[in-house]
Amino acid sequence: MMKDFTHRRPCSLDAQPVDTHLFWQQCQRHYTFQPIYRVTGRLVAIELLTAVTHPSAPQTRVSPEDYFAALTVPQRLDIIKEQLVQLAQWQDHFIHDDLVASVNIDGPTLLAIRHEAEIRALIARLPCVRFELVEHYALPQEEIVAQMPELNALWLDDFGSGMANFSALTELKYDVIKLSRELFLLLRKSEEGRNLFAMLLALINRYCNGVIVEGVETAEEWAMVRNSPAFAAQGYYFSRPLSFEHLKDLPRQLA
Repeated sequence: MMKDFTHRRPCSLDAQPVDTHLFWQQCQRHYTFQPIYRVTGRLVAIELLTAVTHPSAPQTRVSPEDYFAALTVPQRLDIIKEQLVQLAQWQDHFIHDDLVASVNIDGPTLLAIRHEAEIRALIARLPCVRFELVEHYALPQEEIVAQMPELNALWLDDFGSGMANFSALTELKYDVIKLSRELFLLLRKSEEGRNLFAMLLALINRYCNGVIVEGVETAEEWAMVRNSPAFAAQGYYFSRPLSFEHLKDLPRQLA
């Protein structure tokens, strides 16, 4: 929900109108996706991405992180519903190709879904959807599972960045954990780091069912991931964000 790999430029509040609340309310959302490939080369998932623009400068991307931070939880819930409706249009395709689709979400919004019958009904009809927490959040897992049995296994985004750190490994059970590009780049700079990369992924695998390495941009980086304990990878090497009309054109198996 909160991430768009196309542009990560922070929006300068100094350049916005004095009424920043009005600015954020006027922003418009555009949905794209990025594919995720297993280390075997098979397409396994997509991540829904949100690009944000303002009518005053429609060609300039606004930071989605800043945008969602400016919204209330009820407003974020409306966007989650909007995103689920978008994915529902492709449900048959996901099922046919055995794909899952991840949707970014923050902890407070995930907890608030417990009280949203319409959204929960949508989730129940979309077994392909996985919620991807944008940062580690101290969630009462047993309570969530008990109150939202339709909720599928959770993913953790950007491990090694911000609050998504080692404490996340033991405080909540994730199906998939994504390793941040920042940490990946740091580790691949040296031989020691590259050795640590494989050890780190082996450790993380003990606490989840697979690790996805984010931000793979070169053949060399892809080779490094393929020779590691990673489950899959995502990044510009495979594709820049695409509009959903291109979903059927994705290669199912990389050469």
